Amino acid sequence: MLFGSVLNRPLLLGATASLLVLSGSTSVLGASASPSAGACPSFPANNVWNTDISGLPLHSSSAAWVGNMGGPSHLLHPDFGPSGGYPYGIPFNIVDSSHPKINISFQYSDESDHVPYPFGSDTSIEGGPGATGDRHAIMIDQSTCTLYELYNAYYNGATSSTAGSGATWNLAGNALRPAGWTSADAAGLPIFPGLLRLEEVNSGSVQHAIRFTAQQTDRSYLWPARHQAGAASDPSLPPMGARFRLRAGFDTSHFSAATQVVLKAMKHYGLILADNGSNWYFQGAAETGWSDTMISELKTIPAGQFDAVDESTLMIDPDSAQARQPAGPPASQPPPPPPARPAPIVAAAPSSPPSASPSPADAAAATPGDATPYISGRGALAEPSPRLPAATARSLPGDHSRPPLLLLLLLLLLPAALLVAGAGWWLRWRRRSHGISPLSPLS
Repeated sequence: MLFGSVLNRPLLLGATASLLVLSGSTSVLGASASPSAGACPSFPANNVWNTDISGLPLHSSSAAWVGNMGGPSHLLHPDFGPSGGYPYGIPFNIVDSSHPKINISFQYSDESDHVPYPFGSDTSIEGGPGATGDRHAIMIDQSTCTLYELYNAYYNGATSSTAGSGATWNLAGNALRPAGWTSADAAGLPIFPGLLRLEEVNSGSVQHAIRFTAQQTDRSYLWPARHQAGAASDPSLPPMGARFRLRAGFDTSHFSAATQVVLKAMKHYGLILADNGSNWYFQGAAETGWSDTMISELKTIPAGQFDAVDESTLMIDPDSAQARQPAGPPASQPPPPPPARPAPIVAAAPSSPPSASPSPADAAAATPGDATPYISGRGALAEPSPRLPAATARSLPGDHSRPPLLLLLLLLLLPAALLVAGAGWWLRWRRRSHGISPLSPLS
């Protein structure tokens, strides 16, 4: 809901088949693994929706917000899936420049974008043509990479179509709506980048935050949200834009592969509070193919395993969704030079550059007994050091493959010294045994 007038949102079943090829448009209910929309990006990689938040600190109001969204024992609820024999969720429509565009009359006209929308009788609407709920309509013109979203949309021909509100975004940019403006969502955010989509789950990688709802919200909003729809001015209520993250230590090993993909996304990208509705309902695309097992497993996750995070440090510009990206692993430093050694006997070939030294964390993560070299901070295996041909081999600095000259001399002189010492001892013994003076010659 846009303005929080209805607190208990009904569960509405989705409208259509998963793929419809229409006149100048395609109703697409899934997308690729990386955030994308047809031939367009689903906003840049550095957009706040697509930014990893696994390293952010907790928000000081985390416990209070979770407590006011049903409490720690409240369970997540996927607001999509194969319920009722056909899919429900929020469909989106891929169109191109050939799709007719029409002007729409808006209820909240002063906060809507008054541009022609590629909206028609062929457009899939949340809940279907006869739905009475939010009736979101999402259209993506891949000719221009423009995202169009409508709330409470009704198609009544080219000149009489209406909607509660309408908003547009350039999918290649990071611009936010004007501060204080709504969109097709109460938070003033786009809906599409927060939808869980089947193809990305099947690919094994969801790389964006997921949109969700709460029954009561504060009369404030946090970046990147642009609008509030609060029930009261109460800081113990979550504001629009609040972001929640599944705890890193939550054990996902016993869940199905598809469920693990979703839970991993919740650990790294989290959930963004975008609208008023039932507590902890998170949204996905309306399409056939969602796994009953995955849907059932996701309904067992308690809200107490989530924490609100403070993402204020990600903000670069309050009017932009561009996010400061988390720092990567520190660059590997070369090891210190070895202590000075005597010059080798033969001419030294130029020394090869020192190899990168793994960090303590990388060394701890290495498998015991694994002899495969690892380059810290690169995530790639090192190539074996090239060997010099035998005919051209040279001793390198610090290479002890050949003994130094002093050692060779010692090895040669030691037997001679032992022989001389032994001969002297034998002569003294002979002289004493015959009673001969040490200075007299032997006969």
